[in-house]
Amino acid sequence: MSSSKQGFYSKIKVPPWLFRYVMNCWPPFWGTRVHIESISPDWRQLRVRMKLSMINKNYVGTHFGGGLFVMTDPFYMVMLSNILGSDYLVWDKAARIEFLAPGRTTVFASFDVSDAMRNEIVEKTANGEKFEPTYQVDILDGAQKRIAKVEKTMYFRKKPLRTGAIPATNSGLG
Repeated sequence: MSSSKQGFYSKIKVPPWLFRYVMNCWPPFWGTRVHIESISPDWRQLRVRMKLSMINKNYVGTHFGGGLFVMTDPFYMVMLSNILGSDYLVWDKAARIEFLAPGRTTVFASFDVSDAMRNEIVEKTANGEKFEPTYQVDILDGAQKRIAKVEKTMYFRKKPLRTGAIPATNSGLG
């Protein structure tokens, strides 16, 4: 199978409000108490929260590290897929989390896609090259104290043009 193909879900275009609703019901998010609070109509901004509960506490009573990681997982990929459109391959390539303080309350993460980010992706992939930037997401508590930082390495490539026509050749006639 070609690496230029993405899965079934990437072909379904949904408005941000429907994405929010579906993701808030999705078992991995529902089970860890991850909730998308807001998403802009242009896919440029998204805010997510995770309440601390018996379901997502670790052994010492703070947020389970896996839950903190989950709350940052798909968002840049989904946002940028929708912003760039079907002419681009967009993948999460790698992620790294650094825990900075115990999360003892509800925590939040915000994702913002600026014009500069979008323009850089378009510029760096214009000739079909891959581009693998790293974006940082901070996980904050209600007092704006940084609980963790997540580095998301993304993969972008402009899809090759596919035409069904046979290329024209100069046959010397005419």
